[in-house]
Amino acid sequence: MKSIEQKRVEFRELHETGCFAIPNPWDIGTAKYLQHLGFKAIATTSAGFAFSRGLPDGSVKRDDMIGHIRELVEATDIPVNADFENGYADEPNWCAENARLCAEIGVAGLSIEDAADRKESPLYDVNLAVERIHAVREALHGTGVLLVGRAEGFLVGREKLDQVISRLVKYSEAGADCLYAPGFKGRDENKAIVEAVAPKPVNVLIGGSGGLTMRDAAEMGARRVSVGGAFARAAWGGFVRCAKELIEKGTFDELTHATSYAELQELFRSE
Repeated sequence: MKSIEQKRVEFRELHETGCFAIPNPWDIGTAKYLQHLGFKAIATTSAGFAFSRGLPDGSVKRDDMIGHIRELVEATDIPVNADFENGYADEPNWCAENARLCAEIGVAGLSIEDAADRKESPLYDVNLAVERIHAVREALHGTGVLLVGRAEGFLVGREKLDQVISRLVKYSEAGADCLYAPGFKGRDENKAIVEAVAPKPVNVLIGGSGGLTMRDAAEMGARRVSVGGAFARAAWGGFVRCAKELIEKGTFDELTHATSYAELQELFRSE
């Protein structure tokens, strides 16, 4: 197995040139399969894990999430980027302390969002959001962990492109190593984000078909592409179709798409 330090160095090198896919598993089995396919890194998904626990996204407690992330770090030999939501705290110092705890389990990167789980005020004030990024950067100093600053304003319907870009620039200046603004599906918007924070790397989210491709992301200058909870939702789609077919029709045609028992046995036996 590679050391934590090796994985962190490799992860940073991935962000220096080119464009790589960083897909999002939601349990040990899916993480092992993505490594088996040859992906160079993976990222956790708060939504995918929450759904597997029968919870809505944003409801998993800090310690449960850290336990989940630890499982994926220990089960694989490739860098893991943690979807660490809002750092599980509003106050900068507590957010930083939680990020430090996450770093201790061996992640190569972690993301901090600027949206709290508060319906009356989904976004943090810009100054507070910047202070939070700065505090986390200080807490991670010397670890080699890559810090991703996430701007959620467009995703939650509260800000437009120029406002999101303004936040990302400030997060970059506060010490974020990589920038990420989920929700933008167009080439022009994502390209504008890439150009605004250059030379810092940008993560682009592609969570559905018929839109951007890896080639598009590379041409825009993005360094990495994640899928968020999309793979988990795709798996849920197969499960839901099979279950509904059985209860409604009493048939099993959807099971023709299932991965074979033998293939999965062979995969995990070799692991």
